[in-house]
Amino acid sequence: MLQLASAPSTTGSHLASTPNPSARLALAELSVGLTVAQAAAAPKLFQLKKQVGEDVVIKLLVIVLRAFVDSVRVAEKPDAADILELADTLAQTYTHDSVKDIILALKEARTTGTRFFNALDPATIYGIISKYFDRKARTLENQHLDRKAQAISQEAVALRQLQLAAPQLVQNVALMIPDRHPNAQHLRDKLTLIKQKHRRGLLSMEQAAQQRHEVQQAINRNPRPDWQPAEAAQQQITRRHQQATRRFADKLGLDPKHLGA
Repeated sequence: MLQLASAPSTTGSHLASTPNPSARLALAELSVGLTVAQAAAAPKLFQLKKQVGEDVVIKLLVIVLRAFVDSVRVAEKPDAADILELADTLAQTYTHDSVKDIILALKEARTTGTRFFNALDPATIYGIISKYFDRKARTLENQHLDRKAQAISQEAVALRQLQLAAPQLVQNVALMIPDRHPNAQHLRDKLTLIKQKHRRGLLSMEQAAQQRHEVQQAINRNPRPDWQPAEAAQQQITRRHQQATRRFADKLGLDPKHLGA
């Protein structure tokens, strides 16, 4: 259809006024299995206008509308001018929808038993397409709500699993023994022994938890910065050292000044 619409020898008025069985067949093949989701994912009209030009987009819509008009068995049908006007209006109105949306809207009108009462006019076609886009909006909104509800459900399940696993994870982190710990190997051996005893039923769950808590307390080491005495204590220490030096000097008959006292 794009090749037919892009051909320089074809005009919009010619396409609108001439039945084209091959175009109808190509359109029928394109509409087989077509869904709202697929139509919504197809290139939008404004994107096609940038790629192939507005004239080609209008010709595409003319082909779609002409095929639909030919497929409806009624006495009164839109003429070439009506189809051209319809195509131009649709191209200007539904810029953020696709050609497949128009195809699906017209297909649903045929397959759902729409009654045309032996007459098909442009207003009827406008109504068909408008109702389709209303249904499309509701369908996409429901799909969005379904995905949102599913995501919330999955998040709830993941949160519950995390809540169940969190205590064990916290305990495992708390029982991590740094390699620089002076009793690292002893504490690891003790944890292994607690685990084996609990697995064999020699320790209850409460007893194992209590012993792990004791190991955790042994793992935690409070920082010990270099200890420095207070000023008064330092002065007292200095006086004791001086007194001891004087006693040593007196005992040996030396001058205390020579010993730094």
